[in-house]
Amino acid sequence: MNEFRWNASLMKEHPLKTTGVILFLIGRYIFAAFFLYGFWFKLIKGWLWTDKMYGFFTERLHAPPPLNDFQTIYLEHFAIPLAMPIAWIVTIGELIIGVCLALGLTVRANAAFALFLVVNFAAGGFYNLTLPPFMIFSILMMILPSGQWLGLDKKLHLQHPNSLWFR
Repeated sequence: MNEFRWNASLMKEHPLKTTGVILFLIGRYIFAAFFLYGFWFKLIKGWLWTDKMYGFFTERLHAPPPLNDFQTIYLEHFAIPLAMPIAWIVTIGELIIGVCLALGLTVRANAAFALFLVVNFAAGGFYNLTLPPFMIFSILMMILPSGQWLGLDKKLHLQHPNSLWFR
């Protein structure tokens, strides 16, 4: 998959591979849009300068259904005491992830960051059915070189071949 090139003859020669790459890239852009929307929503709702994150964490701690022991410990000893820094990390992190995935810049590192955020959402008791697909797609973006297929990673990798950031 790493050898994919936007060449008409190669694309005609390998239509299944081309279709897979295009579908994966569409998924990457949808993923980027999700994170950009998350950033925008938190920004306009004031998450960076209010106690909204603290409120969500304390509400989740006491809301049914009961959390498992790990989620309770996570919320009580990590998330609630650090609600404001977490709000900043999540909000600015969503911006960075969304922009970088849209540009195809350090895709694998930002996919890992996205996976980290999504796993922490689940750990905090904000689990829903959208999280497993996001986790799986994050892992796939870490494995597959989609920034090489379309994005700045390809150009930057040529300029910095030893850098792990642009592979």
